[in-house]
Amino acid sequence: MFGEFLNIIVRSIKLDKTLYSDNKNFAEASIYFAGIIMILDGIAGAVAANTIIKTAIAMSGLTAIITWLVWAIFIYVIGVKLFPDKQTSKVPFKKVLTAVGFAHAPGLLRFFAITPDLMIPIIFLTQFWIFAALIISTKQILNLKSGFKSFGIVFLSFLIIAILSITFVMSRMNALPVNHI
Repeated sequence: MFGEFLNIIVRSIKLDKTLYSDNKNFAEASIYFAGIIMILDGIAGAVAANTIIKTAIAMSGLTAIITWLVWAIFIYVIGVKLFPDKQTSKVPFKKVLTAVGFAHAPGLLRFFAITPDLMIPIIFLTQFWIFAALIISTKQILNLKSGFKSFGIVFLSFLIIAILSITFVMSRMNALPVNHI
C-alpha cells in the first residue's frame, strides 16, 4: 500500500501522463492517497513559509483540503459541464478530485525550502510544476483531444480562484483596525 502511494507521488512529480489514464490508480484507496498528498502539500508550504514568517501548520493542512476541493469543483464544472468533449460527460467528480490531489505531489518538494534564500525559488518552481501536472491530469482524465483546452480549463479555474481569494482577502482587510486610523 505504501509502495503504491510512493509510486503515485513519483509518477506525478515526473509528470507521467499514464498515471492519470490507468484506472488502477483510481481504485478505492486513491482518494485517501490524494487527500494525504494535499495535506502534506499544505504542511510543506507552511514549512517553507516558516523560513520567513510564522504560519500555523495545522491551518495550512486544512487550507490545502479546502483548496483541493475548490480546484476540483472548478475543473469539473468548467471541463465536464461547461466545455465538455464527447467522452468527458462520463467522468465522475471523484476521479477529478483524485487527479487534482495527485497533481499536487510536486508541492511536497517545498519541504526542501529550509532557508529563506531557497523559499521563493522553490515555491515558484513547485507552483509551476503543479500547474503543469494539473494540465496533464485534466487532459488525461477528461479525455481531451487538445492540450490547449486542458490549459484553458486549468487557467480559467486558476483565474476564478485568484479573483475569489483576492476578494476574500480585501474584504478582510476592511475589517482590520488599521483602516480606522
